[in-house]
Amino acid sequence: MAAAGPPDGAALAARLRDGDLAAAPAVLNLVENRGAAARPQIAALLGGVSPTALGAEAAGHVIGVTGPPGAGKSTLLSTLVREWRGQDRSVAVLAVDPSSRRSGGSLLGDRARITFDPHDAATFIRSTAAGTRLGGLAPATRAAAHALAIAFDVVVIETVGVGQSETEISEVADTVAVIVQPGSGDSLQFLKSGIMEIPDVLVVTKADLGQIALRARRDLAAALRSAGSRDTAVVAVSAVASPPVGMAELTQALDAHRATLDLPARRLASRRASALADFVVEHGERGLRAVGGRRDAGRLLAAQDPGDDIPTLVAALEAAAPGIMGTA
Repeated sequence: MAAAGPPDGAALAARLRDGDLAAAPAVLNLVENRGAAARPQIAALLGGVSPTALGAEAAGHVIGVTGPPGAGKSTLLSTLVREWRGQDRSVAVLAVDPSSRRSGGSLLGDRARITFDPHDAATFIRSTAAGTRLGGLAPATRAAAHALAIAFDVVVIETVGVGQSETEISEVADTVAVIVQPGSGDSLQFLKSGIMEIPDVLVVTKADLGQIALRARRDLAAALRSAGSRDTAVVAVSAVASPPVGMAELTQALDAHRATLDLPARRLASRRASALADFVVEHGERGLRAVGGRRDAGRLLAAQDPGDDIPTLVAALEAAAPGIMGTA
């Protein structure tokens, strides 16, 4: 019996446009399929959920959640998912794990660490592989976030908080939340790391620790002010307290940031950044040199139609770099 081919990308796009949340597993299976036969179907999927096809940007709120390992991201997300579901919002979580060098698959299985109701059709949680760079976002994760934002009210990308993830999550998400743990050195490391411009919301966990958490919140707020980052909200939460502390304030801070965005401009920048990242994954630095480097690639992408989907933008880069096709 012949093996089944990849799912029909155009049909999946139609299901997402109709708000069919049950399409999510098939969407993830398709975008994670790196076989040649899957490429036209992935292109059909992303073309079918592009601004050109929709006549607008996807309505879902794409939120990036990052922070040092052990900061409590999965525990916090478990509580946040319940908070959003209590507000009758559908939620998809893409938990990005380090990739296995042997299989390319995810290693840690964050889905197992995020507690949720498996019978709730409006909640979808999936572990995805980070790809070849430590902490980076694989093309599949970027594509899934763009696609699922059509049908889900909230799409969360949780990263491992190391390597490339801090900068790459800001390219994909509408709103970025960075998680820090008080009393562990996280706050000081954050201040030293030079990523003050990345978070839209800073989340201090373990607010039930009292003065330690309050001090961390004050220190971070002061550091943001001194760096000129006055628009970044700082929220103290505790996901393990009973009842949890600060969840309503956190969701309000995330929503408040989304309300201030020029969403079409943010999403346009996201698609172009994703296209450049996918092009480099496929063709490497040789491909980047063939288009004249990142600056020339950026100018070429800026000249494309604002409604273009990611595969169309990648194709424009490939057309500008003759001779690279088939050479990664």
